[in-house]
Amino acid sequence: MSNILVNTIKDTGNNTLLSSDGSGSVTLGSGFPQNTPAFHATVASNQTLSDATKTTVTFDTEVLDTNSCYDTSAYKFTPNVAGKYYIYASVRLIGGGNSQIETDNIYILKNGSNQLQLPNNYNSNPHNGNVRYISNIIDMNGSSDYLQIAVQVDTASIAPYVETGGDPNHFYGYRIIGA
Repeated sequence: MSNILVNTIKDTGNNTLLSSDGSGSVTLGSGFPQNTPAFHATVASNQTLSDATKTTVTFDTEVLDTNSCYDTSAYKFTPNVAGKYYIYASVRLIGGGNSQIETDNIYILKNGSNQLQLPNNYNSNPHNGNVRYISNIIDMNGSSDYLQIAVQVDTASIAPYVETGGDPNHFYGYRIIGA
């Protein structure tokens, strides 16, 4: 068996295509397509919701933000590169007090309007909560389009809330290369 050992691979214009630090870590050169911008945000504390009202979820803590495109005060992602983006969110909903959640909806909002809505009609145990998931591939213009996550919960009595216990709340996305 033969091996080729190199630390850097360059093209004919002397541009670095990839390099290695010698211990297995490889860095791709700027000519390789990247799945960026990319972001991941979570919810820092429980968020009380108004019953039967669509409310933007307060994803206020950044885990990852490659291009500074996520706004933690407006809870929105505004990518600075046009393209198709894979977007995912999960939210844990709890009925307030001992009230049951009768219905709930989770939305991906694009520029403040419904891009995708996933409704759920059921009665649920308020102590266990409901983790709702939503994902989609969304075209973004790379300048003014933005995305947010919203929920609407109807309960039997006391106002519901987004619960942070167990870290079930995530909002993330990335640009799909080659799409």
